Amino acid sequence: MAYTPHTPADREQMLAAVGVASVDDLFADIPAGVRASRFEVPPPLSEQEVRAELSRLAGRNRVAGVSFLGAGAYRHLVPSVVGEVIGRSEFSTAYTPYQPEVSQGTLQSIYEFQSLICELTGMEVATASHYDGATATAEAALMACRLTRRHRVAVSSAVNPQVRRVLATYCSGPGIEVVEVPADLADGGSGLTPLEAAKSVLDGGFACLVAQQPNFFGGIEPMRELADASHAVGAQFVAVVEPTSLALLAAPGTYGADIVAAEGQPLGIPLSFGGPYVGLMAARMESVRQMPGRLVGATRDAQGRRGYVLTLQAREQHIRREKAASNICTNQALCALAATAYLTSVGPAGLAEVADMSMTQARHLATAVESAGLGARRFSGPYFAEVALRVPDAVRRHAALAAEGIVAGLPLGHEYPELGDTLLLAATELTTDADIATLVAALEGTR
Repeated sequence: MAYTPHTPADREQMLAAVGVASVDDLFADIPAGVRASRFEVPPPLSEQEVRAELSRLAGRNRVAGVSFLGAGAYRHLVPSVVGEVIGRSEFSTAYTPYQPEVSQGTLQSIYEFQSLICELTGMEVATASHYDGATATAEAALMACRLTRRHRVAVSSAVNPQVRRVLATYCSGPGIEVVEVPADLADGGSGLTPLEAAKSVLDGGFACLVAQQPNFFGGIEPMRELADASHAVGAQFVAVVEPTSLALLAAPGTYGADIVAAEGQPLGIPLSFGGPYVGLMAARMESVRQMPGRLVGATRDAQGRRGYVLTLQAREQHIRREKAASNICTNQALCALAATAYLTSVGPAGLAEVADMSMTQARHLATAVESAGLGARRFSGPYFAEVALRVPDAVRRHAALAAEGIVAGLPLGHEYPELGDTLLLAATELTTDADIATLVAALEGTR
């Protein structure tokens, strides 16, 4: 059946409204030499031929044999149960649970997710409606501005640069000023956010200070002291955390964080060319009415049976747009369900083991590179499972290793020009001693 949403008269009316004579005029800014007048569609192929062609194209992909890349996205073992749970049709096809009477399964899974995030972060309430960690962080900063009625945000330069860019974009619309607190990135420095630097920036005009734990370089920040500095000027403290690390490091709720944001990818979501991921956000109950996104609560029906409902929906679908806390319109439910299945399957002890193995392998990695005389730790501060190593001629050697199928972390010169000789390498429980030996041997070969 033909689908013709616009008649010729409709098109003429629209062209007249924008002031052009034809559809072709809409593309006049594109040089004629690169404009296609027609598309040459190849002849049809049989299913067998299509399969063969797709296999040929897929064969051109290069898969790294050994990878130490992290920088915000981490390779962890995903238990088989995660795929089994999220693959169930009643979950994989579910949409926004607007009707609680027919959405109890989805609502309960979101409620369990929120409960787990609260337990992990030590906070009192969590949402389940953020696209990724960067947008969750930006939303946390906007939430702090609403809570304090201030319009300046301080952020450590040791926060992931991609997160800082998203934060700046979100703040640009409402005219919120973003001020960076310089981290100690001197050669041999701590690689952390100096408390005095934070104090020198913060004043009564700031809504919040945003700091990351562990920070972008893997460093373990003095979060309690940074939180105290924020509170001293009446600002909120936003902690951006790596969730796996919370099995070993202090929970944000214990060191005074007001709002917590995180990227949930390490919790059972595989690396998949950049997504989909899931942003985590948690806060204190006193701030709940300014939290963006979706909240699920537990209640009782008329017969006294336990049930789940969407609650405190301060979103533009439910209230006047100017009063909405956020315009988020997805709950990332399937990714949140994956995180829920992961956390419940590995349990507290399993998550601690993952964190401990990651931290241990990061130290084996740093020691192996240093012992071979191939590099040295750039920073002196404590670190978790990611380490910045100063490697002579880092960019060339990184490219040479990549050609051999070895991803030697991330060269930092692009984001931090003063760190042009530094590679950021991550380890997880999947990083083996053989992987580390392969890296060391390959670096030896690029001297």
